[in-house]
Amino acid sequence: MSLPTKTRFSINILENKQNEILLLKRSLKAELGPGLWGFPAGHIKENEDPAHCAIRELHEEIGNDFVIYPLQEMGPLRDTFYGGIYEVYLFHYRWHRGIVTLNEEHTEYAWAGAENYKMHDVMDGLDEDILYLNIWPKKYLNPDKLPPHLR
Repeated sequence: MSLPTKTRFSINILENKQNEILLLKRSLKAELGPGLWGFPAGHIKENEDPAHCAIRELHEEIGNDFVIYPLQEMGPLRDTFYGGIYEVYLFHYRWHRGIVTLNEEHTEYAWAGAENYKMHDVMDGLDEDILYLNIWPKKYLNPDKLPPHLR
């Protein structure tokens, strides 16, 4: 039996033409993963469509000056690191062009490639999202950041 859903999230994975993904460093005041690197993401509001939430969160967290194209989406999925209380929807986009303008929720951004991804102290769940969407082979991910059934 699964636990009741505490909240729902839309998670955006933006990938550029060099196969790098956009990471945002979360503020120390963040409720989940303070000071860690994550994806642009956020809570789905009551009666809000996950896809609408994904775009809303992108505009809130990285500004309005970008062009992206959808590649794939997945969900709903239950988280594996927080006891299954979160329902997540994954949205994978190709970054075509733009400028990242951070809001107060984040302090830095980085485009991380497969070779330097492990240098970033990322939130639990990111490696799993990358694997689910088949963005990079497993060898580029942190085995200790994957749930046991995916190692």
